[in-house]
Amino acid sequence: MPVTDDFLTDDDQVTGGTTGFSGDDGDQTLVTKEGLKQLKDELDELKTTRRTEVAQRLKEAISYGDLSENSEYEEAKNEQAFVEGRILELEQKIKNAKIISGKKLLGHGKEVDIGSTVTVANTTDGDEPEKYTIVGSTEANPLEHKISNESPMGKALLGRRKGENVEITSPSGLIAFEILNVA
Repeated sequence: MPVTDDFLTDDDQVTGGTTGFSGDDGDQTLVTKEGLKQLKDELDELKTTRRTEVAQRLKEAISYGDLSENSEYEEAKNEQAFVEGRILELEQKIKNAKIISGKKLLGHGKEVDIGSTVTVANTTDGDEPEKYTIVGSTEANPLEHKISNESPMGKALLGRRKGENVEITSPSGLIAFEILNVA
């Protein structure tokens, strides 16, 4: 399925990555504007608050003396490594972010794409229809019915249209869904 620049917004200052959403480019992070804001907020929190807290804990632990048997020091060093690693990870994700904007999709509402909200009915179990929003893996949250484009269900739904049936292999076996609506 061809990808156009209409898929992305250019009003945010987001650089890096490549155009497209195939999932093949490990550097690219697909996010909504809200998701990008959450990433930036978390990064800001880590850089301002958590770094300072960890530095204070390290300073306090060092003051206890003998570092070779100082569990507080080891714990603070481990936390510092985690915080710094998360900062690097978030900076990379933000640098390579591509904003997904459902409003700019060509033929939006006809074909499932990232940013689409899809209503599906489980034809295997006859469960009530459920709505899912297809998002990038960074924003996926099954409790909020946001599923990743890289998940088995997300992959199966991408490119499909209302009325089509899809089958998804899950740990509990094959599950069939009918697409009731694409928005």
